[in-house]
Amino acid sequence: MSGFATRPVVPADHAAIRTVLSDAFDSPGEADLVEALRAGGDVVLELAAHKDERLVGHVLFSRLQCRQADAAFPAVALAPLAVARPWQRRGVGRTLVEAAHARLRETGEALSVVLGDPAYYGRFSYAHGRAAGFESDYQCEALQALAWGDAPAEGRLVYPHAFAGL
Repeated sequence: MSGFATRPVVPADHAAIRTVLSDAFDSPGEADLVEALRAGGDVVLELAAHKDERLVGHVLFSRLQCRQADAAFPAVALAPLAVARPWQRRGVGRTLVEAAHARLRETGEALSVVLGDPAYYGRFSYAHGRAAGFESDYQCEALQALAWGDAPAEGRLVYPHAFAGL
């Protein structure tokens, strides 16, 4: 998909992101989650897609911990991903996720987890089989993981406090 660009989110984007999230999810829940993650200092990466100076999509990755007996492994959680309704099914979400994954790999991240539609996130190589060994409050078929390197396949997934409100 051409005609739009992705870039890191800046504070001037926050109001437009809230609008896109609230519209895409038909509720303010995900917008509230994003604001809580920002306030808690839990954001690892946040990208926006723009078309003609208008924000049309957003993705956020927050810090997640995979805790094992005597260690904690840093990972990221993809949540949320949203695209403005007129731009859905035009490649905006795919471009945001792929751009984010490239940046995360460059910075040394090795494990990403998402709770979402397996058919959609499977396009990016997320798989429940990769997440099945984790203990999680969200353990189900929709919990999926993607590893780019040496990452644990089991342990307890500990999400930022902001997720407790969901």
